[in-house]
Amino acid sequence: MSGYPPLAERMRPRELDQYIGQKHLVGKGAVLHQMVTSGRISSIILWGPPGVGKTTLAKIIANQLERPFYVLSAINSGVKDVREAIEKARKSRFFNAASPILFIDEIHRFSKSQQDSLLGAVEEGVITLVGATTENPSFEVISPLLSRCQVYVLEPLNKEDLMVLYNRIMKEDPVLKNREVELKEEEALMRFAGGDARKFLNIIELITNSFKDDEKIIITNDNVTRHLQQNPAQYDKNGEMHYDIISAFIKSIRGSDPDAAVYWLARMVEGGEDPKFIARRLIISASEDIGLANPNALLLATNGFEAIKMVGWPEARIILSEVTIYLATSPKSNSAYMAINEAQELVKKTGNLPVPLHLRNAPTKLMKSMDYGKAYKYAHSYENNFVIQDYMPEQVKNQTLFTAQNNPQELKIAERMTRLWKGKR
Repeated sequence: MSGYPPLAERMRPRELDQYIGQKHLVGKGAVLHQMVTSGRISSIILWGPPGVGKTTLAKIIANQLERPFYVLSAINSGVKDVREAIEKARKSRFFNAASPILFIDEIHRFSKSQQDSLLGAVEEGVITLVGATTENPSFEVISPLLSRCQVYVLEPLNKEDLMVLYNRIMKEDPVLKNREVELKEEEALMRFAGGDARKFLNIIELITNSFKDDEKIIITNDNVTRHLQQNPAQYDKNGEMHYDIISAFIKSIRGSDPDAAVYWLARMVEGGEDPKFIARRLIISASEDIGLANPNALLLATNGFEAIKMVGWPEARIILSEVTIYLATSPKSNSAYMAINEAQELVKKTGNLPVPLHLRNAPTKLMKSMDYGKAYKYAHSYENNFVIQDYMPEQVKNQTLFTAQNNPQELKIAERMTRLWKGKR
């Protein structure tokens, strides 16, 4: 087996029809499929967790469109490298030929100046940019560049996708198609892979390599778990473990265990994790898991994010520790999280209901003549700056979306709402 590249590389698809998962983007009739088949593609950013095929998809696009393909990694490329790549792309264009594709892996790690250096080339069409990121582009990609790109979200692969990949391995891989392999149990394999195709392939390679060449390979929950516990680095070659650790970190905060939360924080600090990555997750936890039970949690988490940008390592670890402990020891509520979920589900079910006339703005005479805003009651004109009136569309006006939870802060909110609305809320 030593003469072969790793399984993940052997199984990398070369054409769109071989690509597994992301049917919402590459399935027949989906947006990226249409772009590729039409031969025209705009600058895009592919946002999704590790191992879902961002790099592979970029290579497939360039291959099928027969475009020159240049690659930069944000980890080890500077402004000079960006400019050199753009210059190569400029020189490789002839007459009205389509622009080369510049693929930037982990574009969220690019500084503002590095991203600025891309703007002119993207704007002029010298390059077609394909960026890959595991982080929300809204936070990490500068607005001028973001406005010139379409953002597409890639999702973790589901069990069915991974089983398609498994069956393809056994039929097509030059090594394993000649071996006798039995997938006796799949639960541990799927659990450890976590929707990550690269991790899935690395696990299979780790397990199959543990058998002698003349042995039948049997994959069970026990041998998957045993091998991964003994060799964690062998299936985590690209640092994806930080997603497992951040999950344990957030769940420890949610579970009000400050000791465990600080432990997982220390694991990330010692592992060289980006402090902004941690701080963003703390902001999300403050709003999702603590919310209205302690509104100051979001303020502290937000201020912590700003503070670490000013301070940097190693002192930023103290700030992160302070915020972590504060969140872990705060009372918990997910009422705001549940409310927006309920509201979104209601919108999906009921569609674009019309705004009641009395709530509409009336900047023109025509709108005023149509009674826009006519029956609106200005709250500040009434006692206690409040008056009962309907603010929801008629069809859903009695729908309750926010439910206060049983903590001192929200019980006060519930009492006030009951008093103001006289039991109607």
